[in-house]
Amino acid sequence: MTTPLAKVPYSLRHAGVSLWIKAGVDPVEVARRAGHSPAVLWKFYAKILRGHQDASTA
Repeated sequence: MTTPLAKVPYSLRHAGVSLWIKAGVDPVEVARRAGHSPAVLWKFYAKILRGHQDASTA
């Protein structure tokens, strides 16, 4: 059986990280869970993090 899930390597990982950020998990914790630094998290997920930051300060 074929599935559209994970057509690209790490697509499920990206989805998981995105969901953690949207759920309000601390970015430092998200970076730890993903196995990289907070700097890498900001580099690749800045748009999501900025949106989350705006929502949390409103």
